[in-house]
Amino acid sequence: MRSHSEPVRVEFVDTDAGGRIHHTAALRWAERAEHQLLRGAGWGDLTSFPRRRVAAEFLAPLRFGDEVVVEIRPTALGRTSITYGWRVLREGQVCVEGSITCVHVDDDGRAAPLPDGLRAALEG
Repeated sequence: MRSHSEPVRVEFVDTDAGGRIHHTAALRWAERAEHQLLRGAGWGDLTSFPRRRVAAEFLAPLRFGDEVVVEIRPTALGRTSITYGWRVLREGQVCVEGSITCVHVDDDGRAAPLPDGLRAALEG
């Protein structure tokens, strides 16, 4: 399956009062990496994939100024859905890992089959 790596620097806005990343920062980074993966696959419609399930496990703290890499790849392609596995690494150490399942929807917001071209690009 196609994959993407996205470099990220932890910015002050990404942190909480304790000086560590706020949990939502990792979800934003994963979404940014997902969008870059889709763009790299030649898919520009980024608004037709609402979230069905989101999970994250925080394994090591990240702090302001840390340089990390977000890696993402599809782990399952269903009839109407894509499940991604993603992780955030600092110097090779996995600090956060998670998954996101998105459902492809049509203009009326109903589940719709994944387009064949997108499926082929993600599988390749």
